[in-house]
Amino acid sequence: MIVLGIESSCDETSVAVISDGKLVANLIASQDFHANYGGVIPELSSRAHLQIITPLFKQALEKAQITKDAIDVIAATAGPGLIGALLVGLTFAKGLAYSLSKPFVAVNHIEGHIFSGFLMEEKPQFPFLGLVVSGGHTLLLIVKSELEIIRLGTTIDDATGEAFDKVAKMLGLGYPGGPKIQALAEKCSKPDFSFPVARTKNEYDFSFSGLKTSVLRFLQTNYENALPPEEDKPCIARAFQDAVVKALATRAEKALKNHDVKSISVVGGVAANLGIKSAFENLAKKYGKTLVMPSLEFCGDNAAMIALRGKQLFERGVVSPLNFNAFPALPENYFRKVAE
Repeated sequence: MIVLGIESSCDETSVAVISDGKLVANLIASQDFHANYGGVIPELSSRAHLQIITPLFKQALEKAQITKDAIDVIAATAGPGLIGALLVGLTFAKGLAYSLSKPFVAVNHIEGHIFSGFLMEEKPQFPFLGLVVSGGHTLLLIVKSELEIIRLGTTIDDATGEAFDKVAKMLGLGYPGGPKIQALAEKCSKPDFSFPVARTKNEYDFSFSGLKTSVLRFLQTNYENALPPEEDKPCIARAFQDAVVKALATRAEKALKNHDVKSISVVGGVAANLGIKSAFENLAKKYGKTLVMPSLEFCGDNAAMIALRGKQLFERGVVSPLNFNAFPALPENYFRKVAE
């Protein structure tokens, strides 16, 4: 079976092909120009997707050494994400499915991330503890099977990646903030101060808004115009990153104590952070669990995870109608509904 995957939820256009269970193409076109604006501009993102999606599709077929008629299933991200960006990939996929008379599967972008660990040689074992850390979402989940996902906690305000971007902006580092914060943090062995980790009503929920404010107040209190000199930035970045890592690891550890799981899988764009990776390696070792984290290629937005998730759903009888609409936000209690 040959599955085509298309991803266009934000600022990456991606097309992938899985043939007989093997990933044979995964092309990603990143919109790096957004760095000039300090963040993603939705209208510019949509136009960039429009310009690249057709040539990228053709390149993916060439790399996979197939023709479009050989495709058996077409999967595309339907949400959450930027509505204009989503519509480009989703409409392209539906049009292709209609023209080729092939089945179409609408894929939840977050589900794509959740199962991205299955693109690796060593795969998660059910049930596993899943942590999604991205620019728009932070979710702690128990994944019992390919069709049963239970949400333990989520962020009540900012997502992890959003907090990284905002603190990077405070430090004058530019966008995207995650890699820049990490690079700076590595230059500080240990800061002589720390930032607080928020408490939440639900012990598995996260909150990063207060952490972001704590960094801002620290800068306002200690530096003129809240602008620290270059030599002070590494330890500020390290203290912030340490607080984020602590928030993620402590919630995950509570889940490991209260739930019987075989594996841990940390996914999403922020999973590329080395501080987070180190903390979860230690956590997995402490509790005797297998840790699966996608390689860098599969941490960010990519069509390989969409093709994989589309394949999983199709093999279980899920086919979407061609009038399936894009959804920009994750519905409330979405994963609880899946579990029911």
